[in-house]
Amino acid sequence: MGTTYKQSGVDIEAGDAFVDRIKPYAARTMRPEVVAGVGGFGGLFALPPGKYREPVLVAGTDGVGTKLKVAFTAGRHGTVGIDLVAMSVNDILTCGAEPLFFLDYFATGRLEVDAAAEVVKGIAQGCEQAGCTLLGGETAEMPGFYARGEYDLAGFCVGVVERSAIIDGKSIRPGDALIGMTSSGLHSNGYSLARKVLLEDAKLALDATPEGLGRPLGDALLEPTRIYVKDALALLAAVKVKGMAHITGSGIPGNLPRCLPDGTRAVLSEKSWVKPPIFDLIAKLGSVERDEMFSTFNMGLGLIAVVAKEDVAKALEVLRARGVEASEVGRVEAGQGEATAVIEP
Repeated sequence: MGTTYKQSGVDIEAGDAFVDRIKPYAARTMRPEVVAGVGGFGGLFALPPGKYREPVLVAGTDGVGTKLKVAFTAGRHGTVGIDLVAMSVNDILTCGAEPLFFLDYFATGRLEVDAAAEVVKGIAQGCEQAGCTLLGGETAEMPGFYARGEYDLAGFCVGVVERSAIIDGKSIRPGDALIGMTSSGLHSNGYSLARKVLLEDAKLALDATPEGLGRPLGDALLEPTRIYVKDALALLAAVKVKGMAHITGSGIPGNLPRCLPDGTRAVLSEKSWVKPPIFDLIAKLGSVERDEMFSTFNMGLGLIAVVAKEDVAKALEVLRARGVEASEVGRVEAGQGEATAVIEP
C-alpha cells in the first residue's frame, strides 16, 4: 500500500469528526435569516425582510494574536473563541451595525479534535453574546506549519446598518461628552508586551496569584474580551450616539481619534474610571512608562461613545440598567488639524 494522506499528517476522518462535533454549537446561534449554514461550501444568509429601507452591509475581520500562546501554555482553549468573535463584532458595532453572521478560520499542524472543539464552542458562545449566527468556517490542517498543539485563528463578521443611521462622527462638536464602558482586562491586545513582562522576564507561573491581582494570573490573562453589541445597540436606541471607538491595539490615543472629525481633540481624565489590576501589575513589574501603557493597552476602557452633554445622564442610566460599568470619562474640545486624544492624570 502506498503513502496515504493520513501518513503525511492530514487526518480526514478527524476532520469529519470535528465538523460533527461543532454542528450543535453552531445550531444554537441560528438566526431566522439563515438559509444554509455549516456543512455546505458556502453559508447563505438573507437580509432581515422589511427591517431596513436602505441596508448597508458592514464587514470586519481580526484574530486573537499572541494571547493564543497563553492558551497553549495553560492548555485552556475555551475562551479564545469568544475573543475572536469580540474583536470583529465590536469593530463593526462602531458604525452602528448589528452583527448578522460570523465565519471562522482555524489552522493547525495536526487537528486535535477535543481542543479544536473547545475553541469553536467558545466562538459559538461569542456569537450568542453578539446575537449573530455562526454561519460557517474553515479548518485547515497543515503538517509542519505549526508547532504541535498550536493553532491560529481568524474571524470574519458581516453586519447591517440603515444608511441614515450610520455612525460616522461628522456631527461631533466641541462640548460633547465621552462615555466609557469598562473592559474585562487586556482583551486581545498587547499580549506580546504582557507576556514578555509577566511570563518571560518576571517568570510568573500562570497558576500564581501575584500581589494585588486577586486571582491566578492565567485567569486574568485568559479573561475573554467583553462583547458590547447588545448593550451598545440598546444605547443607540435610547440616545443619539455621534461616534464610537473600539479600544484595541494602540490604545485610546490610537483608536479614539478614528471616530472624531478633524479640528477636534478628546480629553479624558484617567481618574474617571477604574482600571483592572492587571494593568498596574504589568506597569510595575516591567517598569513600563505611562505613555507606553496607554499606547499599547485599552487601560480599562473597551468601548467609548460620544454623545451630546445633555444625553449623558440618559446614556449612563441605560447602560447601568443593563449591568454595564460605564462613566463619563472626558469631553471633546476644539483642536487643530487631525483629531487627537489625550489622557490627563
